[in-house]
Amino acid sequence: MALVFTAIADGLCTLLLSARTHADRAGAASIEGFVTPAQAFWAAAVSVGLYGFGMSLNDIIDRRRDAQIAATRPLPSGRIGVTTAHVVCGVLLALAIAGGVFYSLVRGPLGRGSWMSLTLVLFVAGLVTFYDLAGKYLVAPGLITLGLIRFFHALVPAPYVPLLWHPLLLLNHVTILSTVAYHWEEKRPSLTRGHWAVVLGGLLTVDVILVALVAARRDPSHQPPLPIDGRLLVPLAAVLAFVVIAWIVRRRSETSREAGQKLMLYGLLWLIVYDACFVGAYVDDPIATFAVAMMLPLAYFSVRLMRWWSKLLALSQKPQFKRART
Repeated sequence: MALVFTAIADGLCTLLLSARTHADRAGAASIEGFVTPAQAFWAAAVSVGLYGFGMSLNDIIDRRRDAQIAATRPLPSGRIGVTTAHVVCGVLLALAIAGGVFYSLVRGPLGRGSWMSLTLVLFVAGLVTFYDLAGKYLVAPGLITLGLIRFFHALVPAPYVPLLWHPLLLLNHVTILSTVAYHWEEKRPSLTRGHWAVVLGGLLTVDVILVALVAARRDPSHQPPLPIDGRLLVPLAAVLAFVVIAWIVRRRSETSREAGQKLMLYGLLWLIVYDACFVGAYVDDPIATFAVAMMLPLAYFSVRLMRWWSKLLALSQKPQFKRART
């Protein structure tokens, strides 16, 4: 759950890109007056609700399997009851929906939000449910679904896609990251050439369709919907930097499984780097860039804190003994 800050940063980045788009159309030099704290708050509420809903639903579904391989987790250990877990899951989903409703109702500098935001919240919740119930067992469709969840979640604050390259990078990064980490962790069933073909082919198909749809929405009175200029080099440099990080992780890890686990953690945290790069390159607001970038140390230290807390709780559990076979 500590990685919820990655989702908050994704949504905040899209909100700021949207504000920059409106400021440019109004001829304003700054985004001041084009985004409100209320919009940021409800966008963050959506992120917290959707992320927590997905995590809690996954733990509820996996509780029997976790009882065999991770007995110290909250549900298998009995620290949290199944009924309580369902209540928590439902409350988090309600938070996401309420965030979508209030975001659509809140009055910003340019009027109310779009009800499409609420529609996207419900759609993302559906994708999360599909992944937890079936997608993760289908391998290739599940890996693509993880990327789509990030893509559509990032669009909630601005459904009309102010800058497609941002959510598109999240989609590709998460899908490829999840696939490589799945392979390195040697999960079952093992990835075959067919799985790789479906993931990469499906991802390419989605990319082409999305770019074509946005490119077709041309408005002569406004700037092009897919501006390609030197500013894109900033997030692209971050992509190359992560490739180097992935190579270092693989070289320095003792086992492939360890490398996959580290890659997944670092890769999710790196989403915040992408968000900060887009805000820094396109929004041109130092305070906004700093606010998004600060999500990275916040997320990292939250992960460390929760891992420490988990180990502490594990030590407090009664030891479990098994009879040795002779």
